[in-house]
Amino acid sequence: MTIENLSVNKSFGGWHKQYSHYSNTLNCNMRFAIYLPPQASNGQKVPVVYWLSGLTCSDENFMQKAGAQRIAAELGVAIVAPDTSPRGDDVADDDGYDLGKGAGFYVNANQAPWSKHYQMYDYIVQELPDLIESTFPVSDKRAIAGHSMGGHGALTIAMRNPQRYMSVSAFSPISNPVNCPWGQKAFTAYLGKDKELWRQHDASELMRKATQFVPAKVDQGESDDFLSEQLKPEMLEAAAKVSGYPLELNLHEGYDHSYYFISSFIEQHLQFHASYLNQ
Repeated sequence: MTIENLSVNKSFGGWHKQYSHYSNTLNCNMRFAIYLPPQASNGQKVPVVYWLSGLTCSDENFMQKAGAQRIAAELGVAIVAPDTSPRGDDVADDDGYDLGKGAGFYVNANQAPWSKHYQMYDYIVQELPDLIESTFPVSDKRAIAGHSMGGHGALTIAMRNPQRYMSVSAFSPISNPVNCPWGQKAFTAYLGKDKELWRQHDASELMRKATQFVPAKVDQGESDDFLSEQLKPEMLEAAAKVSGYPLELNLHEGYDHSYYFISSFIEQHLQFHASYLNQ
């Protein structure tokens, strides 16, 4: 697969690089960013944390705002940040910020007009890691993390693929999308009316029934404007108690939904992942 390098920036002894490539899964050009720590320049294959961003974001939000490069360099882990949806003039879209471009929800759409391009689940689980691992000095040790819609994606993808990920973490995830406006709108559009299919992409539903576990860490701000209507961390906590899932859920007084929150605790998340990736 041909990829095009769009930018290169040195950071904490490593390299932040942005690329574009044609995705056969999504039938369009896609962009991703990768941070390679200094260890990757010394002939060492490093593990990867895949970061999934939230509504309206691209690959750039996390890399520019989270302040993750310093600790990633110290820990010797790479970070890969894909886009949040297919892009392009012929890609279906919606007037709302919570559907269409920037709002792929990390599922495989089966409804027109979305199904032609919106296969984000397969892209994140298979195509992108295959590309990363065949192109860069990284190992097949993977962790996955995300924020909001991306937190939903990280949790559901990890629980559906426990053999592929050594750990999972999320900031302010959409924990119970079948019971919140964001999730109901997206799932209706992308997946149709089959609510059993919806539940297969709901972190709380998956966690309640889980029999294989990926260690999970979730942080949530208590001053988040979306807390009660959209995010519902209490549903995730209740589900973990049913299955005995190894979930660490932390609530933080005063913190909101922004990257001020993410940057405050990203070091703890990367240390959490490194404890499993570097075993």
